[in-house]
This record gives sequence, C-alpha cells and structure tokens, in this order.
Amino acid sequence: MISREQALQFANEWVAAWNAHDLDAVLAHYTGDFEMSSPFILQMGISPDGRLKGKQNVRNYWEKALAKYSDLHFELHEVLSCMNTVIIYYTSVNGKKAAEFFAFDENGKVFQAMGHYN
Repeated sequence: MISREQALQFANEWVAAWNAHDLDAVLAHYTGDFEMSSPFILQMGISPDGRLKGKQNVRNYWEKALAKYSDLHFELHEVLSCMNTVIIYYTSVNGKKAAEFFAFDENGKVFQAMGHYN
C-alpha cells in the first residue's frame, strides 16, 4: 500500500529526475519489466500500439524524447493516490497538461505507467 507521504515523495523525486534529465534516476522507480503506454510512443513511431515493455526499451524511447525535447521541464501540480496507484498531474513538454498513472508492486516499484495528455 502506498501512503500519502510515499506518493508525494515519489512524485517529487520523479519530477526532479526528469527536470535533471537523469534517466537513471527516473528508471530507478520502475521494475525491470514494467510496461509504459503513451500517445508519444505512437506519435514518434516507436511502437504501433503506443506501448513498450522493459526498462531498456523504455530507456531507448526516453533518450529519443529527451533529444527531441532538450528543454524538457515538468511542473508538478497535483498528486493523487489510492491503494497501490498514484496519478501525477503536471505540465509536460510544450506546455501540455499531463496526467501520469502509476501502478506499484509490493516492493514499491512501478510495474505499469500510462501517460495522458491534452
């Protein structure tokens, strides 16, 4: 179970790691075989269904995304939490509003993530 304090800590660490462009720090929050879904994966032609599985595949995608959006900076607005899930509402690239859904395993690592954008 994710406590409110753990949810807030995760969100702040996640945003700080992205703002530092530190993929190792971002990926430290995930299981080795986590699954990621995002319309950006589809738009960038990385995967036809907008999904990737595994840290290395997601790392490759995020490296391309950081190269494309070299001025990437996230602004955290809200952190919502439930039993084993967290949703982070933030401003993403190009001023897009984003809500990222994270499902956590029993070890407190993310095994599934889904990005939602306006």
